[in-house]
Amino acid sequence: MRVVLIGPPGSGKGTQAVRIAAQFGAEHISAGDALRTEIAAGSELGLRARDYLSRGDLVPDDLVVELLWHRIVAAARAGGYVLDGFPRTVEQAEAAYRMAVEAGVTAHAAVYLAGDTQALVGRLLARAHVDGRVDDTAEVISHRLEVYARQTAPLADYYAQRGLLITIDAMLTPDEVTAAIIAALDQLPA
Repeated sequence: MRVVLIGPPGSGKGTQAVRIAAQFGAEHISAGDALRTEIAAGSELGLRARDYLSRGDLVPDDLVVELLWHRIVAAARAGGYVLDGFPRTVEQAEAAYRMAVEAGVTAHAAVYLAGDTQALVGRLLARAHVDGRVDDTAEVISHRLEVYARQTAPLADYYAQRGLLITIDAMLTPDEVTAAIIAALDQLPA
């Protein structure tokens, strides 16, 4: 199974990606986790990405592709992938699609986790407190939601036009969201 998860910050992409990957024997590939790992390691790529993340901006396409592409192809060939945080823009999705067609690893579905903005802000502030995530301050959260609305939300239309979009209410409980995603993915043609 090859799935792209999209949704605003705080919609539960990371939680659902882990669950869906386990359900379908796929690899969970998190762009945010990969970038934070590179930053913590002090790698050249991490240093280039750090300033973008600290402001709540999207890391440029070329850096994200450089970091993730080999993992995506390998995962697709080994049983599938669940992408969390990639692609982030329509342009990134179009470029990734062209590369995926060439490699024979295109996505089977794009799951959109739709959520209420005020509730998502509350989730993110709570997560910042519990997890100690320094990138989840009120100012950065507000900026991330604005960036999402402007640059990432159009992905829903992009995937809908390709016939891949599955919309799930992210305001349900995590277990209900997981069950809804699994039920929708189970309906896909084999």
